Parts: sequence; C-alpha cells; structure tokens
Amino acid sequence: MEKFNKTIRGYNPKEVNAFLDDVIGKVEKIVAEKNEREKQYLELLKKMKVMEEQIERYKAVESTLNKTIVAAQDNGEQIRRIAKHESEIIIGEARRNANRIINEALLRAEKTEYKTNLMRKNVNVFKQKLRNLVESQLEMIDDVEILEI
Repeated sequence: MEKFNKTIRGYNPKEVNAFLDDVIGKVEKIVAEKNEREKQYLELLKKMKVMEEQIERYKAVESTLNKTIVAAQDNGEQIRRIAKHESEIIIGEARRNANRIINEALLRAEKTEYKTNLMRKNVNVFKQKLRNLVESQLEMIDDVEILEI
C-alpha cells in the first residue's frame, strides 16, 4: 500500500502522479505480456495445425504402403509392420506434443487471466480510495465555505 505525504491542499501531487505512472506502467506491462502470450498461443496453434497436416500425410503414406504390401506379399508383411509401427510412434509423439502444448497454453492463459483480474481488482480498490479521498477533500472545501458565511 502506497503512502503519500500530505501537503497544504491534500496529498503531494508529485507522489500521487508518480504512483499513478507506476500503476499505469505495470498495467501496460501486463497487457503487453498478455498480448505476447496470446501471440505465442496462436503460434502454438499454427504448429499444431502443421503437425496435424503431417499426421494426415503420414496416414496417406501408410495407405500407399498398404497398397504396395498387397502387390508384393513376400516383403509386404514386413514393410507393413514397420510402417505401422513408425506411424504409431509419430502419431503418439504428435499427440503428446499437441497435448503438452495445449496444456502449457491453457496454464499461461489462466495465469494471465488471474493476473489481469488481480490487477483490475487493485485498480478498482485504488480508484475507490482515490474517490473517497477526493470526496473528503470536497467535503472539507464545503465546510470551509460554510465557516466563511
């Protein structure tokens, strides 16, 4: 909690402005980090799409290999087992990588959302305190006017 020195007319404007500048800087930093995380998330989605396309290509290769196996039965059974094993490894790795990427992106998004909500709450609390301070200062002004009458 920031403490400000009091002056004749309330709190020291330089300190309050410096504090506001600090808060604004922090909010801008959070927004920039959020935007960067969103950019990273979109990049991860693009990578995932590329991986899915690779999986589709591997499935097409597997289909071609299966047709070749029918034509060459002597070597076909061995070739089919190898292709199937390799495709399962590739698909498994792609799924594990995709799940990991998605989970990391979701965690980042949740952290960013939590930080954003916390910052919003802090800004709202600050605004309320500042509003109360201004209202009390206005009441003091009103009191001074009453005494002068």
